[in-house]
Amino acid sequence: MQALLPLIILSPIFGAAIIGIWGLLSPSFRKQEKFIGSIATAAVLLPFLLVLQTFLQYEHGHPVKFELFSWMAAGSFSVNFSYVLDEASLLMGLIVTGIGALIHIYSIAYMHGDKGFYRYFLYLNLFIFSMNNLILGDNLLVLFLGWEGVGACSYFLIGYWFEDMAKAMAAQKAFVANRIGDFALLIAIFIIFATNGTLTFSEISLSGDAAFWVALLVFIAATGKSAQLPLYVWLPDAMAGPTPVSALIHAATMVTSGIYLIARMSDVFLQVPGVMLVVAIIGGLTAILAALIAIAQNDIKKVLAYSTVSQLGFMFMALGAGAYSTAIFHVMTHAFFKACLFLGSGSVIHAMEHMHVVDDPQDVRTMGHLGKYMPHTSKTFWISTLAIAGIFPLSGFFSKDEILGKLFAAGHSSALYYGVWGVGMLTAVLTAFYMTRVTYLTFNGKKRFPESGHPHESSPLMTIPLWILAICAVLGGFLGLPAIIGHGEFNWISEHWLSRHEGATITNAHLHADLITEYILIGISFLVAIGGVLFARNLYARFDLQGDLKVRNFFGGLYRVMENKFFVDEFYNATFIRPFVWFGNYAVMPFDKKWIDGAVNGSGAIVAYAAAQFRYLQSGLVQKYALIMFVGVIILLGYVMFA
Repeated sequence: MQALLPLIILSPIFGAAIIGIWGLLSPSFRKQEKFIGSIATAAVLLPFLLVLQTFLQYEHGHPVKFELFSWMAAGSFSVNFSYVLDEASLLMGLIVTGIGALIHIYSIAYMHGDKGFYRYFLYLNLFIFSMNNLILGDNLLVLFLGWEGVGACSYFLIGYWFEDMAKAMAAQKAFVANRIGDFALLIAIFIIFATNGTLTFSEISLSGDAAFWVALLVFIAATGKSAQLPLYVWLPDAMAGPTPVSALIHAATMVTSGIYLIARMSDVFLQVPGVMLVVAIIGGLTAILAALIAIAQNDIKKVLAYSTVSQLGFMFMALGAGAYSTAIFHVMTHAFFKACLFLGSGSVIHAMEHMHVVDDPQDVRTMGHLGKYMPHTSKTFWISTLAIAGIFPLSGFFSKDEILGKLFAAGHSSALYYGVWGVGMLTAVLTAFYMTRVTYLTFNGKKRFPESGHPHESSPLMTIPLWILAICAVLGGFLGLPAIIGHGEFNWISEHWLSRHEGATITNAHLHADLITEYILIGISFLVAIGGVLFARNLYARFDLQGDLKVRNFFGGLYRVMENKFFVDEFYNATFIRPFVWFGNYAVMPFDKKWIDGAVNGSGAIVAYAAAQFRYLQSGLVQKYALIMFVGVIILLGYVMFA
């Protein structure tokens, strides 16, 4: 079994190579969609089975390591392509490869007929390869390789339909926003090596100023990859890619990279409580901002995108409170219901596009009553909506309640955590409201598309992954029951798998509230979720689209700001992008043309002129050459005699 573990890393890259090379050389191969999809899916399913086998045989506190080869060595610096299967990486590996395999299966039907079918699956396999490097890497440099790899692959996938300039620009935006965070991570890696002389996670030990700066820089890196203020703006625009790509990037893989990295570095963060408080506050602000924006959006994928940003904010709130394993728990539950929601939206868009009766197949205002025509998509979408809203006993209730409970318990160290807890509660209400809104307007109420349209349910290749994810969204929360049940004995994720053993991968702060407080907090979470769902359902059942007018009146002038996404993109364009473009056009470009190009072209001109002058010495007359040689000899003799 140990000998097969390298296939966890190598299998996706082999799949990508086979599809890419064969597709490049054989036009006929590009048309064999089921064969291509089968190769790509098998390349991800095999790593899932290997990770699952290791997971089932794993002994706590005994990481399984394997090495591919030595990467580089220079002086005291040496790095190997080495990987580790421990508590955190095994759990993340199951999520990434398991949900990745489902998305591959779904994509076979969703991308049917696309002219770049083989190229799409090539990118998907490369993405999984990069993500496996990120989560399984035993040192920061291998992690960084995967970190950059998922950034590059996201660029390819978001801009997959690159003929559309808007989609190409969205890919560029994601790439640039991620580069800002990547630079911070590079600086952190330099500091760690300068301080420790190693980049292996288990050997990193920092304190004092080094711990402060590394924690701050890692957090900045995470804000880019995991879409937090101020770098979250790329993620909603990433909807430009195919819908399965949105599910892959936004549910379980790329956007959770920052959470995973911070959790990996938990020992460092626990030494700098000031940075942890900043992490919690930024997470809270991101969560509430994205939730307010989501309320005023009508594009089904944009609502889900801002929902992802908001849920990532919840994870950062948990990280900021020191509840690192709780954040990973929410990563898991979120992966289930958000992947189901995105794939469900893809099923809806697929049906709306094939009717050819509406201009925008993603606008919920053109939908309605689709549950009658798409029962599987409707049921799974509703299950996942109730899960993300935090309805008991679905998975989102347990992970979100645990985050809010840990935030409240952290209030004993700083009263500001109580404020973050309040923001989290308000965000939970808004989440239940806007998710119920978009689901009801899509699948219930009156039909708002022309009578000539006849939507139909998607194929089993699309609906089976939806049901698997929906079932996980129902049952996944029972892996992390509240601490008051059996004094935490049944909280398998947070209390056992990730933290309760010697040499734990993730170290958590000690956060516990008394029994009465925990009961009250659970009750509040339950009422908040139920209240948000029922209010939205009753509002739109009674008023349909006119319910949005009620919401607009409630928020007043703020609604227009929410509708325009708080004008954050406009602010960035005015303060950063346009000045840089102006500087490039009117300062850098003239300098480049006049001085840089002038110096290069001028040196060439000088050489050409000198060559033209010396050309006259090449007359072809032997007597002239003899005379030049004679003069040269006389000059040399004179130099030797008199110098």
